[in-house]
Amino acid sequence: MSDLRLRRSVLYMPGSNQRALEKAKTLDADSLILDLEDAVAPDAKDVAREQVCAAVKGGGYGTREIIIRVNAPQTPWGEADLKAAIEARPDAILMPKVSSPAVLESIANHLEALDAHESIAVWAMIETPAAILNIQEIAKARRDRRTRLTCFVLGTNDLAKDTWAQLVPGRVPMLPWMMFTLAAARAEGLTILDGVWNDIADVDGCRAECQQARDLGFDGKTLIHPSQLEPANTCFAPSDEEVRRARLVIEAFEKEENAKRGAIKIEGRMYERQHISMARRAVNWREAIAAKGY
Repeated sequence: MSDLRLRRSVLYMPGSNQRALEKAKTLDADSLILDLEDAVAPDAKDVAREQVCAAVKGGGYGTREIIIRVNAPQTPWGEADLKAAIEARPDAILMPKVSSPAVLESIANHLEALDAHESIAVWAMIETPAAILNIQEIAKARRDRRTRLTCFVLGTNDLAKDTWAQLVPGRVPMLPWMMFTLAAARAEGLTILDGVWNDIADVDGCRAECQQARDLGFDGKTLIHPSQLEPANTCFAPSDEEVRRARLVIEAFEKEENAKRGAIKIEGRMYERQHISMARRAVNWREAIAAKGY
């Protein structure tokens, strides 16, 4: 059985909405981002902080990974958010506007000063032009264990706002930034999640964008509505045919007569030994999904 951490569907839930926080306990999401930032109006920040931290401490979310997105430290709510989030002890804290390694170094200092539990990871929102230009150095911050960096989350709406790029079908204006960020993440062993699909009424559009992100190599997609869970869970999963072929590749290379062969022909296709790790990833992915039950 695989212990792979699935992040196919990562759903934002507004921290100011108590009903939403409760409903999240029943949704087929791999991960939940309980949001104190963009989804919360300024006059509701304090209430949202209290509700989110109480919800995390209260539990009841099962195997779902729980992340708290805090406001940036330089905002009026940032310091209180970070302190409260650390006390609540989610799986991770999502930091907005990470535009340089210095931001992560500062957060590391805060975590140490507040004696944050070692299990709390840090996720970074990549949502500014400066972040794209500094992405390799930001990713390298993972090498310093103090930063606790494990995941990049693309903020495509903010990138569009700051660059004037259009959010058009196919996202051609953003593809270079997306792939550059993905390459930096993979080079340092980070998870990387795609940005949100804004039109909650267009489930087919969401599905197409999930499939694009999966084809590009992303681990999953951030979502803003429960109707988007099924497209994400389905698209970021290996198909039956992919799993069947993966098992054939693994079995073929495990045969004694193929022990010294670098490449094997299977059903008309050539497979090299490098394909074994890709095949095992597909099988492990399927096992992890089966263990979740959705």
